[in-house]
Amino acid sequence: MTGRHNGREVFEYALLRVVPRVERGEQINAGVVVYCQATSFVAARVHLDESRLLALDPSADVEGVRAALCAVEGVCLGGERAGQAAGDDAGRRFRWLIAPRSTVVQPGPVHTGLTADPASEPERLLDLLVR
Repeated sequence: MTGRHNGREVFEYALLRVVPRVERGEQINAGVVVYCQATSFVAARVHLDESRLLALDPSADVEGVRAALCAVEGVCLGGERAGQAAGDDAGRRFRWLIAPRSTVVQPGPVHTGLTADPASEPERLLDLLVR
């Protein structure tokens, strides 16, 4: 699904979930990654509710989770903060970030939508699905 539709662009997004004890499968939403191919836009916004995380696992590594979430934002920004992904285009960085993994910070399934302003979607989705 690509292209413009009535002045709006197709975009994709995935929630970032924190699963403090992978074996239990309990999770909280802690961010969102948004990609719009038409504008080569990729961005992440994160919000970690520490009290919810600690309710699931009182021994959770809060600082480690924050670092992992900040790393996702860095990959989206590109440049030095993206590490090995620094030379990749926005689409490759998005695909790398949404690849399934069995770690504490995991991407959810990818969803699509239409937007007139791709840059506003990360904050809108963070408010809608995370905060």
